[in-house]
Amino acid sequence: MAIEASDQMAIEAAFSAAQSRTDAPIVCVLARASGRYEVEPIAAGALLGLLAPWPLLILTDLSAQRIFLVQLLVCLAASALLAVTPLRLLLTPRRERRANAHRAALAQFQLRALDRVAGRASVLVYVSLAERYARVVAAEAATHAIAQSQWQGFVDALVADIGRRGAAEALASAAPKCADLLAAPFPPVSGAPRPRQHFHVI
Repeated sequence: MAIEASDQMAIEAAFSAAQSRTDAPIVCVLARASGRYEVEPIAAGALLGLLAPWPLLILTDLSAQRIFLVQLLVCLAASALLAVTPLRLLLTPRRERRANAHRAALAQFQLRALDRVAGRASVLVYVSLAERYARVVAAEAATHAIAQSQWQGFVDALVADIGRRGAAEALASAAPKCADLLAAPFPPVSGAPRPRQHFHVI
């Protein structure tokens, strides 16, 4: 799912407006996918290649060389076909997809240096489209100030909204809701440092 430049600007504006309501730094990252999932298509193609000779051995009198060629072609064709993103995601267990997205969210939190911001109240809103996954990674102060159930409610509403309206509208709507949670425990402070960019597409 592509995010148009105009949508990116709208999401950035929404999170920038949300940031003006709280001292807690807010960053949103939208990922197309959280993993490459290259092993699963190869493994599935190899399995189909191993199975391919058996019906030929039973039902035909093809030579071993031709059966080997068919086996090789089946393996290559299946691997190439299954490498298409939607199919390779289907081959990957849901637990592995979620684990990849979880690791990617934590990595983005560190990559954006949100774990080193003074006050330790930073919040990362991470969404991965391919895995249909969303997560809030909050620094220590934000974790203590806002209950996990509140963050989970925010995430559940965001995921449902993405399914209904798409990522662009859902993220733009999520920004003020994030600020609603942060504004009371972390009110805005004049002159406090802010992220230069609040929205990133990777």
